[in-house]
Amino acid sequence: MRGYKLTITSRVNPMKFTLNWLKDHLDTKASVDEIHDALIQLGLEVESIDNPAHKLKDFTVARVVEAFQHPDADKLRVCKVDTGKSVVQVVCGAPNARTGLVGVFAAPGVYIPGTDFTLGKAKIRGVESMGMLCSERELQLSDEHTGIIELPESAAEHLGERYVDVMDIGDPVFDVSVTPNRPDCLGIRGIARDLAALGIGKLKKEDEGFTGKASLKSPVKITLTFDKADADACPVFAGRTIKGVKNGPSPDWMQKRLRAIGLRPINALVDITNYITYDRCRPLHVYDADKLDGGIVVRLGRKGEIGRAHV
Repeated sequence: MRGYKLTITSRVNPMKFTLNWLKDHLDTKASVDEIHDALIQLGLEVESIDNPAHKLKDFTVARVVEAFQHPDADKLRVCKVDTGKSVVQVVCGAPNARTGLVGVFAAPGVYIPGTDFTLGKAKIRGVESMGMLCSERELQLSDEHTGIIELPESAAEHLGERYVDVMDIGDPVFDVSVTPNRPDCLGIRGIARDLAALGIGKLKKEDEGFTGKASLKSPVKITLTFDKADADACPVFAGRTIKGVKNGPSPDWMQKRLRAIGLRPINALVDITNYITYDRCRPLHVYDADKLDGGIVVRLGRKGEIGRAHV
């Protein structure tokens, strides 16, 4: 009798959510540690819990009161920065460093998580630099590093105060791994439902959705084209035509939540689809009907194809 060695592997999917986002669905007073332990009991492996309030506690709001060309470097600017306590000199290579900009300041001695080093006093091409104006990547907020963070003008009323407090981004972020047998936990409401069942709070009632009758027939035809072997890849694809939509930036609160879980805000329509995908585990796409040539054909990708954004 021949022996065989069987190896079983299970692919896991990452899922991120913030504590306040979870509380949109779950009425709970449980601590971060209690929620961590409950998630493990539910079979969800907690990869990490990131608390921006702790990681970014030493970064403050500051304003560039003057910016001028470095005397010995074409791509560097010398900035006089009002930290709320004093005006210091910072050498900056960001293309958007300019007079009047409100940004995020790190003083010498502050640990920069995105580049894993502790900032010190320095001379850059012969000019003294007493700190840093930070990019999103240096704060591990995103991969964006082409320029320094630009805060709204209203933040200038809080010079010297903690960046996480002024911008209200001190919301702990949970990063959990979800196995293929738990697709219900690829949405934040699904995780909230399980936590409620375990006794970690009470599941909040869902808002009532659209219950009326559509006022128009969609002019966009949807066709599913799958081989028999792949017929279960997408059993349902539903669409709705919405008129009178004006695109633009999404609300600030939505942008904050998307950034917290590692997504870059794009515009209101795309951000809404990403938000609902994570909130309810309902993958959405949005298309500009005026730019569609024919209907929507749903199929598996082909070798060599690259996905593209539709809005």
